[in-house]
Amino acid sequence: MQLTGAEIIVECLKEQGVDTVFGYPGGAILNVYDALYEYKDQITHVLTSHEQGASHAADGYARATGKVGVCLATSGPGATNLVTGIATAYMDSVPMVAITCNVGTPLLGKDSFQEVDITGIVMPITKHSFIVKDITTLADTVRRAFYIAKSGRPGPVLVDVTKDVTGAKYEYTACAPAEIIPKTDTIKDEDIATAVQMIKEAKRPFIFTGGGTIISEASREVTELAHRIDAPVCDSLMGKGGFSGEDPLYTGMLGMHGTKTSNLGVSGCDLLIVLGARFSDRVTGNTKTFAKNAKILQIDVDAAEINKNIVVDASVVGDEKEVLKRILAEVPEMRHPEWTAHISELKEKYPLRYDHSQLTGPYIIEKLYELTKGDAIITTEVGQNQMWAAQYFKYKEPRTFLSSGGLGTMGYGLGAAIGAKMGRPDKTVVNIAGDGCFRMNMNEIATAVRCGRPLIEIVLNNHVLGMVRQWQTLFYDHRYSHTILNDAVDFVKLAEAMGAKAIRITKMEEVEPALKEALACPGPIVLDCMIDQDLSVFPMVPAGASIDDIFDEEDMKK
Repeated sequence: MQLTGAEIIVECLKEQGVDTVFGYPGGAILNVYDALYEYKDQITHVLTSHEQGASHAADGYARATGKVGVCLATSGPGATNLVTGIATAYMDSVPMVAITCNVGTPLLGKDSFQEVDITGIVMPITKHSFIVKDITTLADTVRRAFYIAKSGRPGPVLVDVTKDVTGAKYEYTACAPAEIIPKTDTIKDEDIATAVQMIKEAKRPFIFTGGGTIISEASREVTELAHRIDAPVCDSLMGKGGFSGEDPLYTGMLGMHGTKTSNLGVSGCDLLIVLGARFSDRVTGNTKTFAKNAKILQIDVDAAEINKNIVVDASVVGDEKEVLKRILAEVPEMRHPEWTAHISELKEKYPLRYDHSQLTGPYIIEKLYELTKGDAIITTEVGQNQMWAAQYFKYKEPRTFLSSGGLGTMGYGLGAAIGAKMGRPDKTVVNIAGDGCFRMNMNEIATAVRCGRPLIEIVLNNHVLGMVRQWQTLFYDHRYSHTILNDAVDFVKLAEAMGAKAIRITKMEEVEPALKEALACPGPIVLDCMIDQDLSVFPMVPAGASIDDIFDEEDMKK
């Protein structure tokens, strides 16, 4: 049947199973929005307050559901406003398709009104970017974009379509989505045999799991492996929920703000099994001393990650779930009582600690965990709020912790929370923010209100840029250069002005009643939690130090 280019785009979205898109209209993309009007009963469009909010919402939708997130923007500034969100998704391997529309083909390259080479701009931060100037290639390009975004190591893809293509007509024929097959052709029998032998020989094995565990849906296999070989498990920020935080073998996060147990355990193990993690500098600290007593076995779908940051002793390239299935078929039951007893002693000796005499971020997050019993999707901003959320909430399932790990994007969490709530409306969704981050994209509270769904925004308000101030305290001799937010901004009034309910919390005894009210609230609610400006995130490893040089406040007192 003959359809316009705009209608072809929407039909292709339907083919791919898209039920929700996030965006903001403008002149060049008007034809697509006109088509969406006709399909409004089949595809829900969420109008965000800013295009960056749309990109973060698409990202959050993708992370929470495992499906491809979709965002839309017009040409010029509309398209460039997506860039930070696209880069965020790229760094964290999130499947996303961004559809932008450009000026008409005859106007390209002439500095036309709101013209920008968005495909060129995003080339370093996408798996692929396309510009469609011929309607005959439109449908296949959109389909290919979804396949690229989802296959192998996922990531964002941008499709830019000129306005004349969206208005032209062409024959459309429906097509089933291409099947996404896990990457197994790179898995070699000899690599599996080597991995199995290393595991059999290990006396002090340790498992480090990252975001790849969640992407490949390998959580069950990781859990089975850990219990089969009696190995403790730590995770990266991106790996939260890939292995249950309530499991007795779990030791906490690894790295700069990880637990002492994880850092000391990895430093003392004789085999480190790395699953779907890229050895971020925030994890490894000094690469020359990382896991210095261990052989390292790395399993990853992306061959480019092998030996990129850390030289490993052996590796298996391929889909993590499939690799683990093959390893589990060969690995016997094993027990390491002395090793697991040592790790248990470390856990008992070095628990996470915080000041219980005043209102703090950890207290609020622990109380949230207690009241939800861990059954919630937590999104975060970046900084102290992010680290406390990673440390003090126990994530039992994959896709329940959404955070900007690689890019560290302030302003990410609220948009991501909206996307997560749209994708999984049955789940309680909470965004944990600092006041500095909340300022970045707090206009999306209006979007949350417009969506009409319950969503909790917790602002840990210390009137400073907390993580930067912490570094200024520790390493810059208390020189607080432009990190104090000593103005009169009232987040309660702002939230209420945008149509949300809001509560200010100033003391510990107000936390539980406020959280209970928030959990029962039928719409968006903001909790403005006033905490001290000099609270810090501990434990901590100084930048460039070895991870076993980890210290906390007790160490500083000594």
